[in-house]
Order: sequence, then structure tokens, then C-alpha cells
Amino acid sequence: MVAERAGVGRGTVSRVINGSAQVSPRTREAVHNAIAELGYSPNQAARTLVTRRTDTIALVVSEPRDRLFSDPFFADIIRGVSSVLHERDLQLMLTTARSEIEHKRVGDYLSGFHVDGALLVSLHRDDPLSERLASAGVPVVHGGRPHSPEQPAPFCVDIDNVGGAEQAVRYLLEQGHRRIATISGPLDMNAGVERLRGYQRVMAEAGLDIDDRFVVQGDFSVEGGARAMERLLDGGAEPDAIFVASDMMAIGGLRVLRSRGLRVPDDIALIGHDDTLMAQHSDPALTTVHQPTVQMGREMARLLVDVAIPRVSESETIILATHLVTRESA
Repeated sequence: MVAERAGVGRGTVSRVINGSAQVSPRTREAVHNAIAELGYSPNQAARTLVTRRTDTIALVVSEPRDRLFSDPFFADIIRGVSSVLHERDLQLMLTTARSEIEHKRVGDYLSGFHVDGALLVSLHRDDPLSERLASAGVPVVHGGRPHSPEQPAPFCVDIDNVGGAEQAVRYLLEQGHRRIATISGPLDMNAGVERLRGYQRVMAEAGLDIDDRFVVQGDFSVEGGARAMERLLDGGAEPDAIFVASDMMAIGGLRVLRSRGLRVPDDIALIGHDDTLMAQHSDPALTTVHQPTVQMGREMARLLVDVAIPRVSESETIILATHLVTRESA
């Protein structure tokens, strides 16, 4: 009926529905108009059997489920990814996987031709998904470079984590601080390692030795930041400034500093990383490193849909710039 209403053949209707470029804009418009007028809905299961496409993209967050809904980083990634997929009439499948059982379940599903490709975010050293999906031939784009060189990542969108940390520590040095401590991210993640490396590099350039007590590891969460700040203060360190590798941890650290009677920035200057909405509304407002997280999500989706799935290129890495946003905490 669609072909008759549009005045074309059935093959042409099939090519339009399957997104073929070998159809003129006028013909495509006529077919879409006929579909709308008739209320036609293609049989997705039959279409998938023919085209081997599901029009579904998976976004896998390698964190516990509660982190997905509590950390604004993931909300911004989802916003960016969704905006591109919406433009392309593609569906988003969102899932989390942190335990071995969850990774196996997700890996089995994604390898079974249920999605056209996958976006992997927040990878840890022990995550098996990269290798599993690469072996199964599933197109993948990584949000952030994997920590381990053994994890295949030909397509990747990342933040300039080293450069962001360098900007933060240089700013503290310019303000006259010399006893600068850091609360790092988890060191089984590339972002945690690189932000620590940026801190270490600038301190070395300034000729400042780093006391072991001045480096404490966190986990990118509010609670983890609070625990790390307690360890830092209880370990005998007396910093005059602290670079915290995420805003979430900095918010937790602020709470501890306040409970100890320490004023920010009068007693200790504090800089975070990410520039989340929480940083703007903390007390005091948090000086932080802005990272374009929504853009990161958009670039990940674009790279998967336009490059990795159609195999336009064998590899591509995009690094997004950061910049410091100064507020009251430093």
C-alpha cells in the first residue's frame, strides 16, 4: 500500500526504510509521506534479519548502578549520546556492568547481534568487555582510554586529563601555594592515572618534592572523597592547597574540612575537576577544571555511527580540551 500511495515500486520503499543513499530526496519524501498517511510501521524483526541491523546502540557504564544515577558525569554523557542518536533515528540501550557476572551477561548479549555497536564508559583495569567485543566483531567506541594497553581501543574519545590537572596545579602555584596535596582518582582507571601524572609533572617542574603523605587515592565519589580527605588530614600532612581529581570527591572533602574547623580558601585552597553543577552551588563555589562531557557523549556517538560501524576508518582518537574555571574555593 505504501508503494502504491507513493507512486514507486516496493523495492524503492524497502530502500527508503532501510536508509539507503541510492534514493532521491524527492522519492524519499514521497515514501515518508505515504508512511505517515497510512500509519505504516515496518516489521523490525524482519528488517533486522535482512539488513543485520537493529538500529540500537548500547551505552555500557562500568560502574555499580547507583553511581550511574548519582554522578552527573554519566548524565551528561547520556545527554550527548542521546542527542546524536535521536537525530539518526537510533535507539539507546543503557546498562551497567561492574561485577564479573554482570560483565559476562552484558558481553553475551552485545555479542549476540542485539545491537549495532557499543559505547563503553568508565573502564577499569579488570574490565573484559573491550577484548570480548573486539573478538566478536562488535563496533566499539571508548569514552576515555582504557587503563591497560592490552585492552583494544581503536576508536576513542577522551578528555585531556593530564592538561587539566596541570592547569589546576599551576594556578595554585601562581597563588603562592607550595604545600600542594592531591586526592587522585582510582589508579585502575586511565583518568585517575593521568590526573595524578599532571599533578606530579607540574610539581616536578616547580622543583617541589612530593611528600608521600600528600598523595591519597579516592574513587570519584562524594563518600570516597570524604574518606580520602580524612586520611590526608590524619596522616600528618599539612597542605595549604589540594587538587582533587573530581568535583564529587571535592564536595565530600569540603564537608570534612568544615567539620575539622578548616576554612576554604582561607586555611586551605581547593580545586576540583569536571565543572559539574554541584561545583557551582557548593559552599564556597568550587574552582575546577571544566571538561566538555556533553560534547564527549556526542563525539562518541558520532564516531560510532559515522566511522566505526560503517568501517570508514580503522581507528580514530579524539582528545577534548579542558580549561580552568576560577571560583571562591581557590
